Amino acid sequence: MKIATKSQKSIIVIPARMQSTRLPQKMMLAKTGKPLIQHTYEAACRAELPADVIVATDHQTIFDAVVAFDGKVQMTDENAQSGTDRVAEVARKFPDVDIIANVQGDEPEISANAIDLAIRTLHEDSDAVMSTLATPIRNREKIEDPACVKVVFDDEMNAMYFSRSVIPHPREGFEIYLDDRQNHFFQHIGLYCYRRSFLDQITTLPVSSLETIENLEQLRVLQNGFRIKVAIVDEPTKGIDTEKDYEAFVKRCGY
Repeated sequence: MKIATKSQKSIIVIPARMQSTRLPQKMMLAKTGKPLIQHTYEAACRAELPADVIVATDHQTIFDAVVAFDGKVQMTDENAQSGTDRVAEVARKFPDVDIIANVQGDEPEISANAIDLAIRTLHEDSDAVMSTLATPIRNREKIEDPACVKVVFDDEMNAMYFSRSVIPHPREGFEIYLDDRQNHFFQHIGLYCYRRSFLDQITTLPVSSLETIENLEQLRVLQNGFRIKVAIVDEPTKGIDTEKDYEAFVKRCGY
């Protein structure tokens, strides 16, 4: 591992699209008095390391909403294949930036400390092209839930594999591993930081076989031989995927 020695400028880009399969137009849901994208933007702005926060969107409605709350926003190609493509498109306009953090638009309660940790993790290891986060899983139901993406990593905190399946899979049963004090199972948190020199490259890599099977874009990076550094946080963030998720968020906001 090489330790980065020079100061590196970072920004946050929040990809936000209007269409969502499970919760249509969720970026604009506003039962709290603010659209969801504003909550995420304000949460991201609490991070101390990034120099700026920019929303990357494909839809005029979201663009106008961000402008209305005095946020920074860039319109991106409506034909972009993924959030990573949108992040890369915005990052090209900031050539002086070294590290770009990708914060999902449906993470209104993302921790500022978590964002700073992911950025710092990449800053401190110049050999890694990406960093991400994970948190311990402490119950069997979540371990076996395919919607919960798991990650395993080596002793230097480099990701070895991401999966919707149980990894590692206990040959002798779960109980002994859930009952001891050491954490063995980790949930992946979908916050990514990219070194700018790699961000354009990832968008040109061919879709990998593992990515296709698991439907996990980060496997493209590993299958092509690149390193993703993992940092650990105590608790997962509560993303908004369904109406139930959003209603729970509204309730936590006091509405």
